[in-house]
Amino acid sequence: MTKWAMVIDHQRCVGCGACIVACKNENNTPEGINWSYKITETKGVFPNVRYHYIPTLCNHCEDAPCVRGCPTQAMHKAEGGITMHDPDKCIGCKACIINCPYGVIYYNWDTPFKEWRGGEALIPGVTTAPGEMAEKVGGDVIPYYNPERDATLDGIRPRGVVEKCTFCDHRITEGLLPYCVERCPADARIFGDLDDPNSEVSKLLGKYKPYRLKEHLGTEPKVYYIRSFNPGEYKQTKGGVK
Repeated sequence: MTKWAMVIDHQRCVGCGACIVACKNENNTPEGINWSYKITETKGVFPNVRYHYIPTLCNHCEDAPCVRGCPTQAMHKAEGGITMHDPDKCIGCKACIINCPYGVIYYNWDTPFKEWRGGEALIPGVTTAPGEMAEKVGGDVIPYYNPERDATLDGIRPRGVVEKCTFCDHRITEGLLPYCVERCPADARIFGDLDDPNSEVSKLLGKYKPYRLKEHLGTEPKVYYIRSFNPGEYKQTKGGVK
């Protein structure tokens, strides 16, 4: 049995957002919907402050609340422990969104990429209409449409359904890494089989003490975080009692 997992190394992550952009291009996600995203926060009082950048995505929980709460089994567990979603079975009830404690499931309130479907140019005779532009570059609705996403899921999910990260299941089935992992310039994302003791994820989890988001809830997330980015130095001292 394969159990897919991802390790995110805070020490390597530079917060560039390449994972977010790569995911949008690979999975044809519209504006406002980010399967791969981030949590940012600043703690402390200047000048003693610390900035936290936590990359986020679907945690593909072993005991997934979204799966338990879905009345139509649109949200389900697939091979390798991936939490998958079938838009053809989705009735848009948003039970999965309510049950997910991580806020990583999105609902399509409007027609996706509506701005690219128009046939009217902003300046007639000068600019190209959005729909015409997409057609000229060979895109399907959008200029940068990725047809490979159609392999296991609707290339563009319709209005009235939910969507979320699938660990790029369409790439995994072809022996390829998730695209966010592939495109991370710092190699901060590591993907592999948790049940294989020789996989890179298993080795890293054995070497460094990991943490997972909201793991106290017992959902058993399959996205692990290791190490902590710490570039700072401080003046060497023994402290004091006065």
